Amino acid sequence: MLSLQEISDRLEIQDLMVRYSHAVDTKQWDLLDEVFTADAHIDYSAMGGAVGDVASTKAFLAQMLPNFPAFQHLISNSSITVDGDTATGRTMCHNPMLVSNGDGQQRIMFCGLWYLDTFARIDDQWRIARRIEEKSYMYLTPPTPGMG
Repeated sequence: MLSLQEISDRLEIQDLMVRYSHAVDTKQWDLLDEVFTADAHIDYSAMGGAVGDVASTKAFLAQMLPNFPAFQHLISNSSITVDGDTATGRTMCHNPMLVSNGDGQQRIMFCGLWYLDTFARIDDQWRIARRIEEKSYMYLTPPTPGMG
């Protein structure tokens, strides 16, 4: 049976993951400073992205994501293990992204991945200390005339 503290910790970590998705999907890069630890290591390389710290991740996202007219990070199926002031998690992410072609047609790129996270409680707040993406799939739909 889970203790009330572990239930609270798990809910706080799930909320942290939602705040990450919200920050990215609304392009509010500075909110990521409240999601990650100051010395976090972030590895998006499995899906073709950057590897680095919070500052370089924010710069990468700010440069790359404006190329997509729309996108969403849908997270679920979190498996979280709490051990005092640290925790680990594996969370599924479904990330559809709209891709515009130069000829006015649009396509959807479906990205399926898992976030492999290490969390740390700092000053009574959970933060992501390490995030590694694990690729499941990437699929680009054929161009659709009139979509857009």
